[in-house]
Amino acid sequence: MRCDQLKEAARSRELPAAVLVFEPHPREFFTPLQAPVRLTNMREKLELFAELGLDRVHVCHFDTGFAQTSAAEFINALHEQLAVKFALIGDDFRFGSGRSGDFALMEKIGAQRGFAVQAMHTVLHDGIRISSTAVRTALAEGDLRMAQRYLGRPYSISGRVEHGDGMGHKLGFPTANIQLRVQGDDLPPMDGVASLGIRPTMHHDGKAVLEVHLFDFARQIYNKHMRVDFLHKLRDEEKYSDVETLKRQIALDVSNAKQWFVQNG
Repeated sequence: MRCDQLKEAARSRELPAAVLVFEPHPREFFTPLQAPVRLTNMREKLELFAELGLDRVHVCHFDTGFAQTSAAEFINALHEQLAVKFALIGDDFRFGSGRSGDFALMEKIGAQRGFAVQAMHTVLHDGIRISSTAVRTALAEGDLRMAQRYLGRPYSISGRVEHGDGMGHKLGFPTANIQLRVQGDDLPPMDGVASLGIRPTMHHDGKAVLEVHLFDFARQIYNKHMRVDFLHKLRDEEKYSDVETLKRQIALDVSNAKQWFVQNG
């Protein structure tokens, strides 16, 4: 919704539609241990921006020097370095050293420097403010449908396919093992079932891995990048008493997942 608003504003002014992002996120810089887990990393952000049809993405490196930039200096940099003619910002956006800048200040200085400023107002869904916090809450509750409504797309994780320990083959369900980092590739959409967790029945190292079993698929895809869209949660991860019990549960998960695709295809 906000991307459409940005593109429409850019087209009406014959300007490129551009986004400015900070890397790392300011909360990661100031309080790395308390910062929330990212919903997307930088690479996936860039891929999503490209899919949305934006013309440019400006990545601003957030470091100690930048953190000391005053709000007025930040606004002037937008004008002088990026040649901003129009800015669309959240109505609660705070910026500059000490978070001293706000919409009113950007609007005031923007008028002085010759560029217009417009506020993006809060978006609500059933009375709930759509935010990264709301998305994380939905994901923590296993409500993938609600997370998709908030995001406007299925929640996804992507990564490079790596050689695992071969346990999927031994259990009769070969998997693509994807570590928790995001990448992208041009593989065609395929249905499958995934497990995201520490695999407590077979492993004790506590290392989280995303394993995906694709239906009716036999290609070699090592070192490819895959994006996994999460559409529906089947169950929580469990530890089983033996391998045979695990195999039966995986077979049931595959059957339930296939049935879900039939009903929701």
